[in-house]
Amino acid sequence: MWEVLETARCVAKESRQVRINSQALVHFSRKVLADRIEVPRWDCHFHFCGSGEDTVSYLLVLDSINFCFWPMPGKAKWKIEHESRDVSGYYALAASLKQAVGSGVPITNAEHLAALTFGGLKQLLGEQAGQQKRAHSPQLQLQLMERRLQILNELGQVLLDEFDGQAFKLVETAKKSAAELVRLLAEKLPSFRDVAQYMGHEVFFFKRAQIFAGDLYGAFDGKDWGSFDDIHKLTAFADYKLPQVLRHLGILHYVQTLAQKVDQKVFLEAGSAEEVEIRANTIWAVELIRRELERMGKELRAFEIDWILWNLGQDSEFRARPYHRTLTIFY
Repeated sequence: MWEVLETARCVAKESRQVRINSQALVHFSRKVLADRIEVPRWDCHFHFCGSGEDTVSYLLVLDSINFCFWPMPGKAKWKIEHESRDVSGYYALAASLKQAVGSGVPITNAEHLAALTFGGLKQLLGEQAGQQKRAHSPQLQLQLMERRLQILNELGQVLLDEFDGQAFKLVETAKKSAAELVRLLAEKLPSFRDVAQYMGHEVFFFKRAQIFAGDLYGAFDGKDWGSFDDIHKLTAFADYKLPQVLRHLGILHYVQTLAQKVDQKVFLEAGSAEEVEIRANTIWAVELIRRELERMGKELRAFEIDWILWNLGQDSEFRARPYHRTLTIFY
């Protein structure tokens, strides 16, 4: 994705509130080698892993509403019960949809998505497969539920109108190009059009569109629907967890005023200079890690480094300081 990488590089060069610490970046790269940190494998415990075409549809639904899992001030974090344990965040979403498929809810059917109601969505993310009714409580409801519904309705309708109702036909249209799949999603579905403005120029992120291509690659182990000739072109997926991890590692440094806002959980406006700088520097930092590892003789792709960092971010050690808060459908 040259447009994502190039615009991220330009923002990183001009950034006033975020900078990349080269020494910390080299130190982390050496640690990856010394500790033999491996790329996480695809997790079928939380994800649906079924027949090829159904898995493609499941992943597209998942990544269509894969955003904003943190709670508003005074609200409890959204959780579900999965296999007798509480699960929150992205894994809760993945498990909810997996349980829905297992319960016979046709979330992989475009007609069902196009006609989905708000009540149906609440049930989908709350009570499927015997989950507790507590997930219906406003205190435990995911943010931006109305937008999530609109996005799924839109997805179902576009699939019906242009791809015979089949997610795999959308993927086929990209002809084994991850970059073209990302651009196709951004063209056909406004909710995937993750673009911002910075100093009068467009900055491309395409976080959820890129993560869909990456998820296909992971779920199918680079084969079948996950086979792409240019998978190496994917960049990091700019969200709120990766910059939290990179900041903990000392790779991202915020000026004092921005650091205070993030630490005090002050909202950063979507598309603001602060938010764009955090996301763009995240992408560029991962690219620099990739280059440093390559210099050291370790070949990893940017999205694989993303997976490593995101996985590290699940450990409490990397949550010592908060992530930035931005209310958005893009991540």
